[in-house]
Amino acid sequence: MSFIPDSPLDHDASEPAEPAEFADAPEAVVHEFVLPETLKPDRLDKILAQLMPEHSRGRLQGWIEREHVKVNGVVASGVRHKIWPGDKLTVTEEEPPESRAFSPEPVDFPVVAESDDWLVVDKPVGLVVHPGAGNWSGTLLNGLLHRYPTLSQVPRAGIVHRLDKDTSGLMVVARTIQAQTNLVRQLQARTVGRRYVALVMGHVMQGGRVDLPIGRDARVPVRMSVDRAIAPKPAITHYQPQRFGVLNGVNVTEVMCKLETGRTHQIRVHMASLGHPLLADTLYGGKAIAPAARQMLHARALRFQDPSDDQDREFTAGLPADMQAAMDSIEWIDLSAERE
Repeated sequence: MSFIPDSPLDHDASEPAEPAEFADAPEAVVHEFVLPETLKPDRLDKILAQLMPEHSRGRLQGWIEREHVKVNGVVASGVRHKIWPGDKLTVTEEEPPESRAFSPEPVDFPVVAESDDWLVVDKPVGLVVHPGAGNWSGTLLNGLLHRYPTLSQVPRAGIVHRLDKDTSGLMVVARTIQAQTNLVRQLQARTVGRRYVALVMGHVMQGGRVDLPIGRDARVPVRMSVDRAIAPKPAITHYQPQRFGVLNGVNVTEVMCKLETGRTHQIRVHMASLGHPLLADTLYGGKAIAPAARQMLHARALRFQDPSDDQDREFTAGLPADMQAAMDSIEWIDLSAERE
């Protein structure tokens, strides 16, 4: 299972975080400047950089390009717009993208099942779970707030665990603070059942257990690592090969993985540490072999205790189209025939 790096939400957190604020956006801030007669004529972005040094040059250029700056009442033609003494500039500050992080947005995602206390979502490939740097909108969280407005009263819109953007499959979302606390504690106690199907490079001849702590890679910040880890945390993955095959001349194995812990990129890192990176997981040494264009990992099964009655709830989700296409393209090896 994969989690967003450096998140305040981790499965060994003692308590859920405090609720995020969902206040109305503040009114836009408008600045007006009249250029003095002593001003030396120059391009607009350079003038604004002098007038508003608290903002970066790139941000100011973005405001100009998105028509947030007027010169003498007319929208500026661009960053190179020539400014002269006596010109009047009107700058309307654009909200930073993070200000929209907790806004409801129509985002498409399938809901497998729901109750008054929880939802089970089948997260599509390419959907980011939680807003963060580079993805301040269009996330699952935004979609949850749009479809279930009462989730604005629950921390992180009820999200208790996460999947990577390019990992598909099942997630449980809490609909109340009490249910969220209960589910987080189940994750802490390692009683939530999570099974994944993965396609990995090479032939994995036998199953096993990987017990290697994972932390941020000391050399490559976007990677996680078991041997160059910064502040590593315990991580345990169980894996079992299901069948062997060949894809465009490359040996591959379908592997079932079961998690005890939930660290960032855990399955990806642990399988790579065995010399069997996920197919198309180029960050960890896997090759992209058509039709596999993203890491071949899917959260197929999920089991948890219902916070309302302690009954086990179990769900499964079929493979997404791209992973099924990869499966269908593999020449599977009939080992029983080879033994005859």
